Amino acid sequence: MADLKDARLIYLKGILFLLSGGLAALLLLLDHPSLKTAFLLGLAIWCSARFYYFAFYVIEHYVDGEYRFAGLWSFAGYILSRSRKPSNVTQQRDDLNDEVVG
Repeated sequence: MADLKDARLIYLKGILFLLSGGLAALLLLLDHPSLKTAFLLGLAIWCSARFYYFAFYVIEHYVDGEYRFAGLWSFAGYILSRSRKPSNVTQQRDDLNDEVVG
């Protein structure tokens, strides 16, 4: 399947994700109307959003500048396949410590 190029379709896709998520949350709350359900649903949504931000922004900008986010499957592959060498950030920190000490 080709990548979306039309900005209108990209916006439509985002709106459909938002509407689908909102509808799912509404139906869940209607099925189980309690503060506990609302709190846990809100927490799940917030944590999922923070993980997505971590996966695509934090890793690329603070951990590995060569990594380019292409979706959660690519992030999973990145995590599973990367070697145990120190990250660029760790290496830069070690280099700065060596300069200060030496």
